[in-house]
Amino acid sequence: MRLLKLVPDHTNIHFLKWQWPTTIISVALMVLSWVLIFTHGLNLGVDFVGGQMIRVTFTQSATAPTAQLRSEVEALGYGEPIIQTFGAPNEISIRLRLPEGSEKNPAAAEAMAKTVTTKVKAAHADARIDGIDSVSGKVSGELGTVAVKALGAAALAISIFIWYRFEWQFGVGALISLIHDVTLVLGLFAITQMEFDLTTVAAMLTVIGYSLNDTIVVYDRIRENLKKFRKMPLPELLDLSVNETLARTVVTSGTMLITLLALAVLGPKVIFGFSAALILGIFVCTYSSIYAAAPMLIWLKVTPSSFVDTESKLDRQERLAREQR
Repeated sequence: MRLLKLVPDHTNIHFLKWQWPTTIISVALMVLSWVLIFTHGLNLGVDFVGGQMIRVTFTQSATAPTAQLRSEVEALGYGEPIIQTFGAPNEISIRLRLPEGSEKNPAAAEAMAKTVTTKVKAAHADARIDGIDSVSGKVSGELGTVAVKALGAAALAISIFIWYRFEWQFGVGALISLIHDVTLVLGLFAITQMEFDLTTVAAMLTVIGYSLNDTIVVYDRIRENLKKFRKMPLPELLDLSVNETLARTVVTSGTMLITLLALAVLGPKVIFGFSAALILGIFVCTYSSIYAAAPMLIWLKVTPSSFVDTESKLDRQERLAREQR
């Protein structure tokens, strides 16, 4: 039985032929993403702007009526609620943003919580309110700061690792690829105004990890070929390396996309942003490993000699002595 091959053996696609058009497109998309982030901003969730969480148990039901609750609470005019299962299938948490002016007027938040709980009890006789927790804007702001630091520290640590494992040019190339990938995913949230919460931060960290994984696979093959083909022009060597890793890249990205598309289409609404971030992340990480990480080595003047140990004067004398014997 013949194995299914998504990518034929010995492909010879000239990826570097398009390095300048793709670079212009990448830079334009990054600039557009940052413009959207600074003009439209991100639709920060309760985790970052503060809010209230109401815990409810439906004592006479096996599962909570999540979809019905979402429409009922949203109709109250406090914005789109985040409703998740909290423990058992019949226990849920309802999270809402704090109303405007609640920092100066705590009574507004209390009034919102009372209105929501009254509505839930009136619509569902078996609803039991287990607790109401508030997250202040100050605490949420600290969460946002920690999230940004986590993303920055992850990107920096990855670059240092690649620098140590390969050469400094590879670390710079990996860092620029990471910035490219994270910027485009942030741009998606800026243009669509999907809610940006801690779940999305987890998706961003996953994108950073996948970008590292894809870039290192390509870089490792490039390093091997630099040692093997010392006289081959660098653009041709980069094309060869990318083609040799293409089958692995297509299979890995394809299988992940199948799973993520299923989550986005069939999964609950509350994880749609997480799935969307990862779907775009897979595309841009695969793209950047070819059209950002690889061409960067040309611009940073990587040569086969980068991986050849410099011969000391003593070593040269010993080598010449052995050759004369």
